[in-house]
Amino acid sequence: MNFMNLETIRDQLTTKNIILGLLICFFPLVMYAVDYITLLLSYRNIYLPTPSGDYILRIAVQVALYTLLAVGLNIVCGFTGLLDLGYAGFYLVGGYTAGLLMVRLGFSYWMALPLAILNGAIWGLLRGAPTLRLTGDYFAIVTFGFAEFLRIAVKNEIWLIGDINGFVKNIPHVTLFGIKLNQNWHHYYHILILLALVIFVTYRLQHSRIGRAWVAIREDEQAAASMGINVSRYKSLAFAVSAAIGGLGGAFLAPFWSIISAKTFEFWESILILCMVILGGKGSIKGSVIGAIIIASLSEILREILANFPQFSGGRYLIFGIILVLLMRYRPDGLIFKKA
Repeated sequence: MNFMNLETIRDQLTTKNIILGLLICFFPLVMYAVDYITLLLSYRNIYLPTPSGDYILRIAVQVALYTLLAVGLNIVCGFTGLLDLGYAGFYLVGGYTAGLLMVRLGFSYWMALPLAILNGAIWGLLRGAPTLRLTGDYFAIVTFGFAEFLRIAVKNEIWLIGDINGFVKNIPHVTLFGIKLNQNWHHYYHILILLALVIFVTYRLQHSRIGRAWVAIREDEQAAASMGINVSRYKSLAFAVSAAIGGLGGAFLAPFWSIISAKTFEFWESILILCMVILGGKGSIKGSVIGAIIIASLSEILREILANFPQFSGGRYLIFGIILVLLMRYRPDGLIFKKA
């Protein structure tokens, strides 16, 4: 089956989609153009209360990273219908694999990246093996415990990480053909390419025999098994692919921030990513992207607002909780729900 025939491509090439694609591709240029216009106006004593282009680009990179993670989590939560409360664990595995390889062993980012993805997939299989027969709350509790085990291990085992609280510092920036990619627009195009690859692979899986098997398991596991679907095999594959994408996100984060710690991968990160999947609609790639953009953007906006009120620093998680409750009440299938 072809990924897209000519008729499908022609149907997608609407004016709205073309404009959106151009905006995404030239977003850094637009932001720097706004900066330049703001600077020119300031010479005439006209001051616009606009944030800098670099700041907006950094938020855009963070939003794209969360979008990548939401698409990865959607494979388990959306396609196979299992509630995963520990996705930050694979995010952690990728981050520490890349960070430690680059700092301790002098690996380049391009060498550490595939190893981080592979390590994430391996941990996904290790976590999945004892949970293949678990569903519902039992599966969710195991995933939560798995992520907390990894976080506590990197926080307390100084012999393993080399610093207290799991700090890995001075992670070198990505270099490409001798050019150091340390500008925000570099990071923007870097994560955009990774996100496009993840969406492409996930789309291909969703519309393949594998994706149909995952949906069959989600709708009725016993019926899927009676139809000859190897439930354990396809669940394991879902765990591995989802975890590999989480490892990819962590591998990008390490050189992007240049420093990581156990606090970066707390339980709330898993809840935040889960909110994105549920808001967008479980089982829908487009829904995961939309949900991630909404929640990640709102998270950064609330972070800036609540920074002025230290007593309410954790208030954004309360707001996300309220959003989840309202969704469960009025839109339980999310904004875009992919039916079987």
